[in-house]
Amino acid sequence: MDNKLETHDGYLEGQILIAMPTMPDPQFHRTIILLCAHGEEGAMGIVLNRNLDLLSFEELLEQLEIPHIEHVDSQKIHFGGPVEAERGFVLHTPDMIHDTTMMIGEDIALTATLDMLKSVANGEGPQDSFLALGYSGWGPGQLEKEIQDNGWLVVNADHDLVFGDRLGNKWHAAINKLGFDPGLLSADIGHA
Repeated sequence: MDNKLETHDGYLEGQILIAMPTMPDPQFHRTIILLCAHGEEGAMGIVLNRNLDLLSFEELLEQLEIPHIEHVDSQKIHFGGPVEAERGFVLHTPDMIHDTTMMIGEDIALTATLDMLKSVANGEGPQDSFLALGYSGWGPGQLEKEIQDNGWLVVNADHDLVFGDRLGNKWHAAINKLGFDPGLLSADIGHA
């Protein structure tokens, strides 16, 4: 298994952040986050392992007055992060692309328009999709500092971590990609 992180100019776009067990912010306890954008202006990502149980996909479509087919009950809405919690994002496979779609590596795309939501609601959407409300954001240098302070580990993204429906297992699956027991993690790693 190749765990070499593929980065561009030292940035981690397309990688997955894994919250350390000692993460002090309860919103991010045992979360994994796909970094959708990362540059000198900061970073933006989507939490991949938290459902948003306040609203069903069908209720969201009804609020937005989007017609839909019957299967929509199987689609879940996820907590993408605390920033702009009312804004929707669809992570998806690149078999369907819109003008506003942003590619995150070769196998994952991000679209934040109603057109993609309508496609998913009509059963005409991409092969795999992940709907989230809100996102996680960091200002310039903030994420790098949090990583340096042992708040996050980083691992390559894969299809199951992004699109898999077993949310409760994603944190452990991400840790397992690194090849060690998460019980051995400490807040003091890297500090003398």
